[in-house]
Amino acid sequence: MEEKIILEANHIAKTFFSRHGDTDALEDITLSVRKNEFLVLLGPGQCGKTIFLDIIAGLVKPTSGTILLDGKPVTGTDPRIAMVFQKTGLYGWKTALENTELGLKYRNVSKAARRETAMKYLELVGLTGFENAYPHALSGGMKQRVGIARAYSANPEILLMDEPFGALDAQTRYAMEEEILRIWEAEKRTVIFVTNNIEEAVTLGDRIIQFTERPAKVKKEYDLSCLPRPRNHVSPEFLRIRQEIASNEELALE
Repeated sequence: MEEKIILEANHIAKTFFSRHGDTDALEDITLSVRKNEFLVLLGPGQCGKTIFLDIIAGLVKPTSGTILLDGKPVTGTDPRIAMVFQKTGLYGWKTALENTELGLKYRNVSKAARRETAMKYLELVGLTGFENAYPHALSGGMKQRVGIARAYSANPEILLMDEPFGALDAQTRYAMEEEILRIWEAEKRTVIFVTNNIEEAVTLGDRIIQFTERPAKVKKEYDLSCLPRPRNHVSPEFLRIRQEIASNEELALE
């Protein structure tokens, strides 16, 4: 049975206009996203990946093209789409629990219901016992877990993740990659994950969409269904795909 397409990007282009000249960020990007898949967008730094994610989220309007969610155009922010940023954006004066339930509070969900939901997702991300901690008392990885819990608590159909582990040290980054896969397996959602790290992309993705340098275009698609989970980083097939991608673009092998 064919997998359901939940989101489509059709001929997306974005140009920023200014008196100092125009800057083309995206050029004719067309792709589709399947329900519950883990899709990775891979490309060089500053190529336009984040702008494309912002367009999907309804935060930025494309110059041309359309984003369809469940077959209907995305014309602004949509509660079915949530985003996890590289900088978590936690409020320093709010606890982990209060930060997690923030979106539900804005939707006027009752205090008891939002607390129950927030606690559920803090437990899912491994932060039971830290619900009353403030951001200054949390490590970088723990802050990202709060950001993930906050996004999941909004019950989105699609979770956008913009290089969420880019600022973490290597050891924490590997741990968070394992963690996000565990969470994704436990709470199946469609994930669109942006990175410029090849190994991270091959570790996480069901598919990889490789972008060119700016203006970003789709360069190549990689189907990783041949790689069983959990991924073995030294298996011949993992190394072959990693090398193929590396030879296709100038990316840092972090």
